[in-house]
Amino acid sequence: MKIGILKTDAVNPKFVREYGEYPDMFTSLLGEVDPDLEFVTYDVEEGQFPADVDEVDAYLMTGSKSSVYEDKAWIARSMDLIREINARKKKLVGICFGHQLVAQALGGKTEKSSKGWGQGLHTHSFSTAPGWHDGENPDFHILVSHQDQVVENAEGAEVLASSDFCENAVVQIGDHILTFQGHPEFTPGYSTEIMNLRREMIGEKIYEEGMASLATAEQGDRVARWIVNFLRS
Repeated sequence: MKIGILKTDAVNPKFVREYGEYPDMFTSLLGEVDPDLEFVTYDVEEGQFPADVDEVDAYLMTGSKSSVYEDKAWIARSMDLIREINARKKKLVGICFGHQLVAQALGGKTEKSSKGWGQGLHTHSFSTAPGWHDGENPDFHILVSHQDQVVENAEGAEVLASSDFCENAVVQIGDHILTFQGHPEFTPGYSTEIMNLRREMIGEKIYEEGMASLATAEQGDRVARWIVNFLRS
């Protein structure tokens, strides 16, 4: 299976040597679960889009510091691509920005949350376990870094998991689109770097709570297995 990674942001150059770019993070994360997966990157932020939606078997859209409601040509074009993927019923996984852009493109709405910033490790809980789920603990711990949230879901979307902070944390549309607000590709080390970089922006209280949360083990590998199960199903 060939996965097209839709790259919507660049890692801060200070961190690339240690953590890689976002496609590197996903290649490592998902490749550990299924070494037979192939990956190709489309840097959509830089205007690189697939010439044909069928160039790959499925897509994954990364997170971004951009907001989905910004007036940027590449964001509008990315929404067109999402609509085409949806119309073709091809598999698509959206992460953070990707999660929000799917909603925005398919009739939902994303905006800045009145709850402020989500940082560090959050616990989300499944209300129902779909077929790709492992059927174990409905709670899972995932690293987050976002201020925007989906406030209205796309038409036909089913909310699978949520938290007190994020009502629409894991969402599925049909059998072909799955989105997560959290970042399974993040590591505690990278999350620490992001919080240090944004400390003044997010505020001292959220910074301290986010850093303290990293004492709990994140479950990015568990989420990776779910993603692979979904893509392979």
